[in-house]
Amino acid sequence: MIDHRMAAALNGLRLAGLAVLVSGLAGCSMDLFGSGGGDNPNAAIASASPAQIAQGQANALPAIATECPPIKVRPGQDALFYYGGSRVGSPESLHFQAEFVKETRNCVVSNGLITVKMGVVGRVLLGPAGKETSFKIPLRFTVERNGTPVFSENYVMPVAIVPPAQSQDFVKVVDNVAIPYTGGEDIVIWVGFEGSNTQAPSEAQGSAPAPAAGGL
Repeated sequence: MIDHRMAAALNGLRLAGLAVLVSGLAGCSMDLFGSGGGDNPNAAIASASPAQIAQGQANALPAIATECPPIKVRPGQDALFYYGGSRVGSPESLHFQAEFVKETRNCVVSNGLITVKMGVVGRVLLGPAGKETSFKIPLRFTVERNGTPVFSENYVMPVAIVPPAQSQDFVKVVDNVAIPYTGGEDIVIWVGFEGSNTQAPSEAQGSAPAPAAGGL
């Protein structure tokens, strides 16, 4: 009877020890992937070799990501200015100006197509004569292949400036633009302020000229 009791106790200790070991391994596994909430959640990245990190980054990229065309601001359409009355070019008569802050794009290349997602961050700033609080900013995205447009679209961005703020950023993203690609074509994405189709701020519509794209 004593032998049976001792055997049962030993079995209990073995099971308890195994449970502790499994629990400890589970804790290590959580730390390894940075989800255990420890002091260094990036321990797995820190302990990986440079070759492993490079391989992981390469696997996350599209197959031919290096062929994503560049995005550029079209010359002469990098800024937009709105003046009151007929005093165009007079700094003290400037109601507002718009400018680009950043342009970006990414692509997926497959089956003879480059599928582009492109976007810009812009900013509207009040000038010395600026009293408006809402604006309609025209943008145009164009994709050219070997100098010929294969995509061109105009967008009007509503922007509001809430006093006492003097500026406001805006973001425009255009997604899923598919461009045929066989290799070797010169493809460029252009973005710019569309001066010819510009609308004046809502408070000034019907009484003031449209903003003009370009420099002062």
